[in-house]
Order: sequence, then structure tokens, then C-alpha cells
Amino acid sequence: MTAVPPTAPQDTRDRILDAAEGLFVEHGFDGTSMRMITSAANANLAAVNYHFGSKDALVQAVFRRRLTALNQERLAELDRLEGEAGGTPLRPSGIVEAFFGTALRMAADTEHGGRSFMRLLARTYNEPNAFVRQFLAEEYAEVMDRFLGALFVSLPEVPRAEILWRFHFMTGAMAFAISGLGGLYELAGLSATDDDPQRLLPRLMSFLLGGLRAPLPGANA
Repeated sequence: MTAVPPTAPQDTRDRILDAAEGLFVEHGFDGTSMRMITSAANANLAAVNYHFGSKDALVQAVFRRRLTALNQERLAELDRLEGEAGGTPLRPSGIVEAFFGTALRMAADTEHGGRSFMRLLARTYNEPNAFVRQFLAEEYAEVMDRFLGALFVSLPEVPRAEILWRFHFMTGAMAFAISGLGGLYELAGLSATDDDPQRLLPRLMSFLLGGLRAPLPGANA
């Protein structure tokens, strides 16, 4: 009789991360208990404590698993654009594509968890969890400094405060678009395929650039 090999530690860790990510998307951070996570992951609390130590550390690990790679891709794309520009200001469209386009491409990944993670990130933007928001602010610090700095140089005629507001609105638009709120698509008379990130990409990019380039408040007065 062949002995069944024990579950590898990495397999257990990945199962816990997958389960936590899916439950956070569905129930939020405060609405997801450790018991729910261990049950979904077919693991025990001792395994969670061994791999992560606490629920807060587990939340951080869920985000870092994909957010680190996403932000590295964003920075690499910005580096490429700046290298090609040779010191001249970048086109706003390229900056927007490098930041938001990479996120939408991750949201299109249904095989490796990208879409689930982006829906979690979208939910986080609207969920008042101080710990998670502080953690994300720290994770995003370098990326935001680089991209906002590029926009400041690209749009010198636009006040920096206005760029900050518009970037905030653009982030909200992306989060809403990939949040998976299917009921709103039905109210708008859209089909289920209209929330496919691949189909959303050109529509959303056009919308984001329109908002970024809109006339300044009071410009027509």
C-alpha cells in the first residue's frame, strides 16, 4: 500500500492565501473569521499561525502576493517610457496606460487569481478598514511618487492639487469598473460580457484620459 505524502508546507500556505482572498472579496476583512478561512482552506488554526502568525499578517500576505508584482510591472513600464523619452515629458496617455492598464490586464487573468485579487483591491478602496488602508498606503508610496511626479511634469499647466483629485477619481472609476457589481450592469442594460476586463480596457482608458484632460474648474467663467 502506497503511503500518501504529507501536504507540502507551501501547498498549505497557498491554500490559506487563496481561501482568504476569496472570502475577503465576498465578506470583507471584518466579516471574514479565521474559522471561515481555515474551513475553506481545509487547514487548522495552527497552520495559519505557523505561516502567518496573525490575521493582520495574513491580510498583508494576501496583498503582497500579487500587489508587489503588479507595482513592479508598473514601475518597469514607467522606466521604459522614461528611457524612450530621453528626458522629455511623457505623454499623459502613456502614464495612464502604465498605471491603470497593467491593473486591468491583471484583472483579465482568470486562471492565476488576478481577477479575484483585483476585485479584492477594488473592494478595499471602498471599505473603511484603517489597518488595510495604512498598509496599502505604504505599499503604494514609491509607485505613487513616481507616477504622480510624471504627471506633474507631463501636465505643467494643471495645478498639482487638481492632478491629485483627478488621479483619485480615476482610481475610483477603475475600482468600480472591475468590482464585479453585476447588478448595476443589468440596470444599465449591459450584457454579462461587458465587465470583461479585456473589453473594458479601451473604454476605461478613453474615459480616464478624458477626465484627466477635462477643462479646469471655473475655466469657462
